[in-house]
Amino acid sequence: MLIPFLNILFGEEKLITTKPALELSADGMLDYLGYFLSQVIINNDGKKEYAVLFIIVILMSSIILKNLFIYISRYILSPLRNRITQDIREDLYKKSLAIPIGFFSEERKGDIISRMSNDVLEVEASIIAVMELLFAIPIQVIFYLVIMLTMSLKLFLFLAILLPIAGLIIGRISKELKKESKASQGYIGNLISMLDESLGGLRIIKAFGAEKNRTEHFENQNNELVKTQNSIAMKREAASPTSEVLGVAVLCVILWFGCSMVFGGEISKGTFILFILIFTQLLDPLKKLSQYFYNVARGNASIERINKIRSAVNPIVDAHNAQPLPAFQNSIEFKNVSFSYDGTPILKDINLTIKKGQSLALVGASGAGKSTLADLIPRFHEVNNGEVLIDNVNIKDYKIDDLRALMGIVSQEPILFNDTIENNIALGTKNIDAQKVVTSCSVANALFVNVKEDGLQTNIGDRGMKLSGGEKQRLTIARAIYKNPPILILDEATSSLDTVSEKIVQDAIQKLMQNRTSIVIAHRLSTIQNADEIIVLDKGKIIERGKHDELLEQNGQYAKLVKMQYISKSNEK
Repeated sequence: MLIPFLNILFGEEKLITTKPALELSADGMLDYLGYFLSQVIINNDGKKEYAVLFIIVILMSSIILKNLFIYISRYILSPLRNRITQDIREDLYKKSLAIPIGFFSEERKGDIISRMSNDVLEVEASIIAVMELLFAIPIQVIFYLVIMLTMSLKLFLFLAILLPIAGLIIGRISKELKKESKASQGYIGNLISMLDESLGGLRIIKAFGAEKNRTEHFENQNNELVKTQNSIAMKREAASPTSEVLGVAVLCVILWFGCSMVFGGEISKGTFILFILIFTQLLDPLKKLSQYFYNVARGNASIERINKIRSAVNPIVDAHNAQPLPAFQNSIEFKNVSFSYDGTPILKDINLTIKKGQSLALVGASGAGKSTLADLIPRFHEVNNGEVLIDNVNIKDYKIDDLRALMGIVSQEPILFNDTIENNIALGTKNIDAQKVVTSCSVANALFVNVKEDGLQTNIGDRGMKLSGGEKQRLTIARAIYKNPPILILDEATSSLDTVSEKIVQDAIQKLMQNRTSIVIAHRLSTIQNADEIIVLDKGKIIERGKHDELLEQNGQYAKLVKMQYISKSNEK
């Protein structure tokens, strides 16, 4: 815009005295503005100071308009970009909570976290960030190509042959970039996993003097990550110069054939020069496109990792005509139940019935299938054969939310969240009953909450790290009491506690079990002597069943386990 105005201002071009027609084109607009500039000079007796001011106003107005529209485009696109990444994160989180528990036995926790953080950011940076250019650049390229096609079909055909060859070369490098980007995100996931494991096991690392070993392991992974990232950076930075070299190479070929056509009279000099000028204008958007191809290739690697979670199938869903389960009336029954995971049998032909109000204890060696059997009741896993019934109806025919609403679980490892004591006890509750929380703490022997500085509003830290082992377990029992479920699953709830804490927690558990149907996974057999029925599991099969005294009289596996624990306790004394 500036050069034509300066030419008029300094007398390089004549003043425009005839008002031109206003046309929506660059030349039309410049002629129209040139006329007004000329009128400013003429109306001020040839003084050009006002003309300079006119030029400044036009120039500033054009720049302001340009940047205003750039801002508007960002104003529209930024929320769109952020909303897309927000949706991806929320989708991943919901999916991670919905997919079966078994899925995570094959995936490292740190890698899952990496996919939800680093990979999502990679998608945003590499793909969504170029959304604003996905419209302008292709239109610009198509526009130039159409003009060149109308100018010379022969030269355009040369171009149509050469450009795809250059594109294939760029695409080959992009393919390598995608593979390395996927490896890079994998290394980041490993590093996060190692950090999580190290922070969780810091006491053991220090006790065994393993700091150097763990540091070396971390450094090895970190070195591999740096090597991969360097390789990615080299390929990414090569995108622009590679495309420019290829573009100039294509230009040289066009020059050779174009000059031959000019010499042979097939095309005019002016047309050929214009063709070359348009082609040079085409190079810049092509360079940008090649850079975008690299970015998209890098982002595709992250999308594949994200989609591994998003595409995971959750077989445990409500049936089409799932019925409500408002209350537990009669019994829980296992009929010929078998379960295997990845082809490995875990449970075989389980048949048992738990009447309402009864307590059932599951005992056996590690890996016998105790926890898996208990997990089948709330449908954390799906049986392969047979069926689990509640009140003579297959649990698959009930709504999952209704089924799990009837159950409270206290696990061996207390599962607590970085939140207040109150929110941990009333987990999953929208409208918290503060008095009910206090009562639950009292029944669970969790009166230690009263001496905390902020009482029930005390934040217990990551995984409850501000509490002792016994305090953590009593909070999980208070959580189960608050829920007040008719069915209770206790998974070795006292096995990791010291004797004093165990006594306090055991008293709380006895209060919790009153008037409830209880499934108790027992490690310390002294805690289940009063169970209505004891089931002894071995390699996924029921090998013994009965009451405590009956099983001792049989002098079988249960009796051996009791004797082993008795001898162990005697040796400790």
